[in-house]
Amino acid sequence: MSQLSAEDEVELQSLLKQLLRSINDRISGAPSTECAEEILLHLEETDKNFHNYEFVKYLRQYVESSLGTVVEEETKNLTRGDGQHAIGSGHDALIHAITRRTRDSAEYQQMMQTLKNTMIMVVESLINKFEEDQMRKEEMHREKQHSQSNSQYTDNCSDSDSSFNQSYAFIRQEQLQILAEKLDSSRPKEVRWEALQALRCAPPSDVLSCESWSTLRRKLCAALTEPDPDLSDNVLQFFAKSFSSSPMNVTREIYTSLAKSVESSFLSLKLSFPTGSATIDINRPEIIRLLKQIRLMNDFQKEVTTFWIRHPEKYMEEVVESTFSLLSFHHEHVSASPETEKALEPIHLLALLDVKATWFKKWMHGYYSRTVVLRLLERKYNSLIVAALQQCILYSESCERFTNKTTDPQSAEQQKFLLSVDVSVQRSVYSGKELEYAFFVHSVCVLGKLLIYTNGRKLFPIKVRKRKDPVSLTDLVVILINIMYQHPKPPHSDTSHTDSLSPSSLVMEVLWMLCERTECAAECLYQTAVIETLLAPVIALLNGQQAKLKSPAATLTLIADVLARIANTDRGLALFLYEKNLLVALSERTSAALVIVQFTLKLLNKELSSLSESDTSHTLCGAFIFVCRQIYNTCEGLQVLRPYGLHKAVAAAWKKTSSLSERIPTPVPGATAAASTQELQNMLIWEETLLDSLLNFAATPKGLLLLQQTGAINECVSYMFSRFTKKLQVSRCEKFGYGVMVTQVAATAPGVVALHSSGFVRALVIELWSALECGSEDVTVVRPKPTPMDPIDRSCLKSFLSLVNLLSSSHSVWELLGRQPLANKSEYTLREMPTSVPDLTDRLIAVNSDAKIHSLFHYEQSHTFGLRLLSVLCCNLDSFLLLESQYNICSMLLQSQRENVAEPDTSEGEFIIDSLSVERNHVLVRVSLVGGPSERRLPPRALQEGEHPYPWPMFSSYPLPHCYTLDPPQILHNSQDSEISAFLASSKDTKSEGSWMKICRQQYCKVMTSKPSVLTGKVLGDLLETVVAHLSNSATECFFSPAQYKAEERSVKSAVLSSVEQLGINICLRYGSYLKLLKDDAVHDLTLLMKHIKIFLSSQRVKTSSELITQQDGYPGHDWLASTVFLIMAGDMDRSLQLLLSLSSLLTSAFIWPARIHSSVHVPVEAAESGIPPVYWCTAHYVERLLKAEVPLVHSAFRMSGFTPSQMCLHWLTQCFWNYLDWTEVCHYLSTCVVMGPDYQVYTCVAIFRHLQPDILQRTQSQELQVFLKEEPIQGFKVSDYLEFMEGLERSYRDTVLADMKIIQNPVE
Repeated sequence: MSQLSAEDEVELQSLLKQLLRSINDRISGAPSTECAEEILLHLEETDKNFHNYEFVKYLRQYVESSLGTVVEEETKNLTRGDGQHAIGSGHDALIHAITRRTRDSAEYQQMMQTLKNTMIMVVESLINKFEEDQMRKEEMHREKQHSQSNSQYTDNCSDSDSSFNQSYAFIRQEQLQILAEKLDSSRPKEVRWEALQALRCAPPSDVLSCESWSTLRRKLCAALTEPDPDLSDNVLQFFAKSFSSSPMNVTREIYTSLAKSVESSFLSLKLSFPTGSATIDINRPEIIRLLKQIRLMNDFQKEVTTFWIRHPEKYMEEVVESTFSLLSFHHEHVSASPETEKALEPIHLLALLDVKATWFKKWMHGYYSRTVVLRLLERKYNSLIVAALQQCILYSESCERFTNKTTDPQSAEQQKFLLSVDVSVQRSVYSGKELEYAFFVHSVCVLGKLLIYTNGRKLFPIKVRKRKDPVSLTDLVVILINIMYQHPKPPHSDTSHTDSLSPSSLVMEVLWMLCERTECAAECLYQTAVIETLLAPVIALLNGQQAKLKSPAATLTLIADVLARIANTDRGLALFLYEKNLLVALSERTSAALVIVQFTLKLLNKELSSLSESDTSHTLCGAFIFVCRQIYNTCEGLQVLRPYGLHKAVAAAWKKTSSLSERIPTPVPGATAAASTQELQNMLIWEETLLDSLLNFAATPKGLLLLQQTGAINECVSYMFSRFTKKLQVSRCEKFGYGVMVTQVAATAPGVVALHSSGFVRALVIELWSALECGSEDVTVVRPKPTPMDPIDRSCLKSFLSLVNLLSSSHSVWELLGRQPLANKSEYTLREMPTSVPDLTDRLIAVNSDAKIHSLFHYEQSHTFGLRLLSVLCCNLDSFLLLESQYNICSMLLQSQRENVAEPDTSEGEFIIDSLSVERNHVLVRVSLVGGPSERRLPPRALQEGEHPYPWPMFSSYPLPHCYTLDPPQILHNSQDSEISAFLASSKDTKSEGSWMKICRQQYCKVMTSKPSVLTGKVLGDLLETVVAHLSNSATECFFSPAQYKAEERSVKSAVLSSVEQLGINICLRYGSYLKLLKDDAVHDLTLLMKHIKIFLSSQRVKTSSELITQQDGYPGHDWLASTVFLIMAGDMDRSLQLLLSLSSLLTSAFIWPARIHSSVHVPVEAAESGIPPVYWCTAHYVERLLKAEVPLVHSAFRMSGFTPSQMCLHWLTQCFWNYLDWTEVCHYLSTCVVMGPDYQVYTCVAIFRHLQPDILQRTQSQELQVFLKEEPIQGFKVSDYLEFMEGLERSYRDTVLADMKIIQNPVE
């Protein structure tokens, strides 16, 4: 079959044609003939259907029939030696040998020659048929054109047909030269038309690479200006095809030529359009021709950004410059009545085609092109920006002019403007106002894009006509805001494309972009003139004047939106709070925040009659509350707004709305059903808005106290839980979810009770149990679930951290676990799920029976989870005391260790080392030893490599092995030669002098920075005694009434300490013995001291009816401050009691001594019954505020983690830094707060967070922040090292912090 017959040639011709049709798209898209050849050569590699083509199948069959016998003979010859085929490398060698011999055979040479000759004949035949078909098509097209020459014009614009729907043919250089000659303007129209038809059918790569291309291009551009659409449209179609399939160096030539052609057409035609409402028909031949050309240019402008970065910058620069040259074209229109006509310029037509300047936005998006665009605008084409700015100014002035003349300006015209640029409406007639409005929209979009880039803003100020001073950035923003004032909303309720083109939407879009970028906002928005303009209507209404607004309610709502976005940034908030740049009365200036809150209060109280009657009054009021919310959900903002009682006003409005919504009758069928349903829906929306606003007070510690005082905390938390379960965003301005707010609420007793009653705690426990024990049963198992390698699997980590956040505070632990016995059932069903924290404790922590073990599907993993949670809980000493007193945690753990031995029947069995025994050992050491980072050693949880994977001794009874205790610090009990001792001895008779405390503080700072180790033992005790005695005897320093305490010995002895207090005493005694500060019989003195303090403080507590567990039966926990003083005084009960009684009259005691101020009569009953301690709503509040200003990275890390600095501060300060700092540093913390002032408690916490910053940032990334801060001691921190830093904080913040601490007696007013 080596010879092919005529029938074979016909079949091959058909199959080849079929193949070319199949790959037509790929060949047509090739930029050159060489590329097309490459595609064909590599078709097998790139086309997955290659072997399915009939042409390929035919060739394979032909090769097999021609060479099959040759291959078989060669195979027999080469395998005759062993009689079988080789495998592996030998097999490959055999194949290569057979292939080589076959290709050298005579049959192969004959086959290739026959196939080559036949294919040449087939291809020539195809080309001849193609040329004949093409000539036939052209003849038919000419006849069709002549038959339709008198018919109506049909749209044949540049993109009405795809450039890929053309036949694929080749053209020779000689033919192209002839075509160029035929395109000469002197030739007849029919000749030029035929030449254009031939060009359209030729591959653009051939045309653009020919030698006569430059001549051809000039003649094509000349044809573009012809009035005959047959010629100009054909040129456009050729250009469109060239744009889609040519390299950048060619397309930029076409584009620049097209731009010059359009510019020359505008210059020669000198078109104009009527001003006002008179119309212009864009279907006029000269206009429609230009419109099509500009449309093709605009399409290229929007597409070129995807590939011009791959080419030299000069190509891009030519495209940009030719565009700007065209758009900056301007000619003075000479008219008999210049007021009725204006020159039609390229920018007007471009604005109609691309009204929102998408081309410019794309050009400005990438740095590569943006640099060139801004450089050209600055150096050569500044007139473009001037024209855009002038258009905005003219539009603003026309709005003001109409407003001054009429009472109902332009409402009909405005709607027409918007509908004129609606992409869904096909129109051919536009009024002059519509063209001007399209230009205005385009100008706003261009200017808005310029403003967000630094070099774009550098183009300002700009000098424009009819204005004396150049227009600055601030001036432009003010102009845009004034435009928004005149057109706050489109006059119809449609929210489609036209709404986005309304003046208000355009301006708001620009303002939103500016708000989102810090530098833009600083230069454009955070300026006095802009804030004055935004708040001018607000100030006018506050002063009882009429606001000059077309639609006050709608406009004020837009203003509130911008104000909220500004207030949501740190710099914008500072501008609102601290810059008094608003003139509200004659020579009276105030800050923006105060104006906003006063206006909001008037809206809430319906004191503005012009706005109260509006249907949108709730929307407007909600918008301004939202602005206030951006202010009061920060510590510094709440400080400014608190005196205005906004929380009370919002709460009152919520209560009123809530009662009204309950009175609205249930809708019944009838005429008023729809109205009542809508009324109820509006009322519920308003109620939710107010609840949401109240809830956001909980974003800060002090705000949470204010929320609790409103009485709406339960409803707010329930509302939060409903949104939390739906995973809804907090608000459009919030970057994080409700995690931080939940943590903030959970830090307090009323907050955690509200979380429990809302169902949040139940949902959290069930979610945890589902992840830990149940798994996702309804999901089809594709592969087995991997065995967890971490102690807490990643699937449970989120639930674990949520529980840690929930139970971080001892108050929350007491409320959720206090007086709650464990179930300890004899049997648990497998479907029985825990739904509360006591249930979870029973099932995961107190796993002390076989029934509990067998009830867990993943016993080891789940119990490990419980022990990890227990470890974190026990870091809080008061939480541990509650757990130990109620559940005997230590005994339970020791018993489990006793049972976990290799030979349980003998007393000498070794402990089995597994994950659970290691966890239990860690917890037992943690709860049994007290001490800072250099006073105790906690065993690690990880095993080591080598013979002894766990070298730490385990134990099942007390005492602990000595290896866990480090050497105690050296405490100087007698240091009479110290400077402090000398100062105290020399000043015994001069303490009445007013400057004594000042000198004392100087001496204290001097010793702390030079010899801090001296301030321990007796020296420290003497210092505290002397300072406290001096301050308590000073009329200015004695804050609370002096203690009048005389307890009878009988009543003291009969006083009963709770089990929690007894356990706390035992811990204190163990620590004191370790420090060698107490004698063996100190237990009696410490118990006596605790009884005295309990009696004394009980007499100063309010009688409460609160249902909170923490508010009943005295202080919830142990008095760690009293224990610390007892240790400082080396076990001297009398000195300790006297010091504490004297200290109780000082302001410092309210913060460093939580038990002293708990439910105290010295604060208002509302605050005393709130269950929120001052150390939380004052100290922790200011720690968060100072962190944001002084250590912003730490503040951000807490926000990202969902944890709060206030939770850790409450934890540290409640237990006097026990277990977190070494004894010396605990003493220095206490003495610093007493000597330097109570505000140093805030500065100490800030200093610690600053010290921990590297660790905090690292642990935040690994999602370990909460556990790290809870479980790890504060390594390397010394109060003396940070005293200078704290003094700096004092200079900056004392006036604010100390002043707020002093209003503890009236914190919610």
